Amino acid sequence: MATYRRGRGLGDRLLLLAVVALAIVWIAPIVWVIGLSFKPNDVLMRSTGGIHLPPFTLKNYVDIIASSQVFAWMLNSFIVAIGQTVLTLVIASLAGYGFARTNFPGRNVLFVLVLAALAVPEQAIIVPLHTMFAAVDLHNTYAALIAPRLAFPFGVLLMTQYFRAIPAEIEEAALLDRASRLKVFWRIVLPLSIPAQATLGIYTFLHAWNEYFWPLVSATKPAMYTLTVGLASMQTNFAQTEGIGFLMAQAVFAGLPVLILYLFFQRHIVSAVAGGGNK
Repeated sequence: MATYRRGRGLGDRLLLLAVVALAIVWIAPIVWVIGLSFKPNDVLMRSTGGIHLPPFTLKNYVDIIASSQVFAWMLNSFIVAIGQTVLTLVIASLAGYGFARTNFPGRNVLFVLVLAALAVPEQAIIVPLHTMFAAVDLHNTYAALIAPRLAFPFGVLLMTQYFRAIPAEIEEAALLDRASRLKVFWRIVLPLSIPAQATLGIYTFLHAWNEYFWPLVSATKPAMYTLTVGLASMQTNFAQTEGIGFLMAQAVFAGLPVLILYLFFQRHIVSAVAGGGNK
């Protein structure tokens, strides 16, 4: 028994050491980016080493904030990300419940098509999307930035599988009391799906906040840029060699709002990722 306990203790230490090593490997690039963002660009032109040594500067961040449109771009990103998150949760929940609990003609065929959509790359539909929104003159609007990402097959699949895991007996009593299917969904099933809703909402928000390709195509006016597109537009022709600190400051600035949100909702995020164990 003592040998077993010693072996188990050694295994736990080795596992902890491996986790710490992986955490350092994961954090190191972030620390490097933050360190470079506080270094003068003329110093970085000579060497990108010694990020912990002076001189340091805030000029890279001042240059970003000095642009009068940066905070407008951030507002655009918040509107797009929140709009996508809320509407995706509504659509994916209703579709998932329909697939999980109702029988309608062509249900299985339609569900297979939803699964097949997971294999379609974004680049394959970018031209049809651009043509469709251009035909109705919707480019450079919030609708154009939000609507294409509402067709989210992964969200429908996630909610379908979660609803199927909820025992049907919970709903049958309400249905016997002549409650409508929509009322059962709203009053009984939806509250039980909070962990899945949180997981899908977090994933959708982060994806929308970091989205670059479609906003780059759809938003051609600076006033409608999202933060990722707007910061990229501020780069000079020689930014890769002469403005490394400025580029790193852009990366930190773009990720800062998400970090702040994580700090505020850390408990809910961890609970969602862990499967909602703390319900």
